[in-house]
Amino acid sequence: MLLLELILLLLLCSVALGWVARHFKFPYPIALVVGGALLGFIPRLPQIPFDPQTILILVLPPILYQAALLTSWHDFKANIRPIGLLAIGLVLATTLVVGGALKLLVPDMPWAVAFVFGAIVSPPDAVAATSILSRVNIPRRIVTVLEGESLVNDASGLVIYKFAIAAVLTGSFSLLDASTQLVSVSLGGILIGVILAHAFIFIHRRLGDPFIEVLTALIIPYVAYIAAESIHTSGVLAVVAAGLVRGRYSPEIVSPEMRIMARSVWNLLVFMLNSLIFMLIGVQLSDAGEKLVGHSLGQLLLWGLFVSVAAVLVRFVWVFPVAYLPRWLSGSLHEHEPKQANNELAIISWCGMRGIVSLAAALALPMTLPNGAPFPYRDLIIFLTFCVIVITLVGQGLTLPALIRGLNVGTDWSMHDEQQHVRAAVGAAAQAAIDDIVAAESVPYDLAERLRAEMAGRFAQAASEGADPLPGAELEVRLRRAAILAERKELIRLWRENKISDEVMHHIEELLDYQQAELD
Repeated sequence: MLLLELILLLLLCSVALGWVARHFKFPYPIALVVGGALLGFIPRLPQIPFDPQTILILVLPPILYQAALLTSWHDFKANIRPIGLLAIGLVLATTLVVGGALKLLVPDMPWAVAFVFGAIVSPPDAVAATSILSRVNIPRRIVTVLEGESLVNDASGLVIYKFAIAAVLTGSFSLLDASTQLVSVSLGGILIGVILAHAFIFIHRRLGDPFIEVLTALIIPYVAYIAAESIHTSGVLAVVAAGLVRGRYSPEIVSPEMRIMARSVWNLLVFMLNSLIFMLIGVQLSDAGEKLVGHSLGQLLLWGLFVSVAAVLVRFVWVFPVAYLPRWLSGSLHEHEPKQANNELAIISWCGMRGIVSLAAALALPMTLPNGAPFPYRDLIIFLTFCVIVITLVGQGLTLPALIRGLNVGTDWSMHDEQQHVRAAVGAAAQAAIDDIVAAESVPYDLAERLRAEMAGRFAQAASEGADPLPGAELEVRLRRAAILAERKELIRLWRENKISDEVMHHIEELLDYQQAELD
């Protein structure tokens, strides 16, 4: 009973912290990390027993899957080189540099354990980045690169993390074997994710019930993760691949009712998992602090600051050279990729916030080695991981808007122009649908003209006030449904032909979903 009461108390704390974040208008992960830090100072908190591997299985699949669903495949492919250099190259560099920094601080620590810590803090967090970037106006290319990096680097960081864990558990490591296994588990995970995504798409087309559709959508990431892990491939990459594939088909196979429900369900689930993990790390910090009696709090905080600075600096050292080196080696890149200004590269360098993925990986560390001995330096790794998250999430996250203003990074007005173009195109499609019905049936002139005028300006004010269909006005409802269907088809056509971005498509799609829901 005490365990249930403690979990409920932690969730209530999360609700309060979420309210504080909303009230004072800053990203909720920052409020959660501060709340977790405060919990860590409470001595002798009751510990919550859990299986470390359960943390990864419970937390990672839905968070990665949601991020993959919302990732623009077209923009992702267009920026694959900078995303790959950050998500794979920088993750490996961060693992080595931060692991080396920790080894310098604690010479007795085995290299494999140091690299476990480096892998844990190597990937910036997708949820943290999205929460902060959604509040500022910066060019779309920067957002695409950062969100693409946050999606892929979770996979690469966790793959390296598992290899480092295996080296600690077995006491041996072969670079050749590890490289071969890395390729095989990565390709295997991607293949599993693609196959399962198509299987669920086939199933989804035949469901026809919004509640069952939402439940099925929640199951997909867990099935992909467990299926891939069960055959010793990458569950993380399976989830990411499944999300990317299914995201390309969602506008056509998902009903408006399901999308409306799914948005709320996914947002609630991700918030709850974030809250639980941040509160749980606070409870673990309280226990870890009591076990780290051989070190003073000041020394531990200095170590946390040192490894955090190393994680921040390696990103700056990596971003600027890799942005210019390929251009120096091959001038042809000038023709295919727009050159990024130094102020944009500075923003990308500063966006290295760590979050829930690092927390989950730290909590998932095994308690013991195969011989029964405690996992070396587990409590220290958990403490230092939290330090890195606090410093990057709070320090970089809160200063990011001021840095953007100071560097004069402008807004991408192409998004506004794109929305205007889409609204005109779908409005024309709606009026054409109305004209077809008017030509085929006896439709009152006043009704036809009123609906044409509403279609012309519906996105300007979502829906004309006072223009809701009267009860029993079946003809008007049918006309409105036909118009929305035509708008949706035109929107999907523009998106499929890569004439509009995923962000604009999702925005207009959401408006259409709510307009159609009013008629049902």
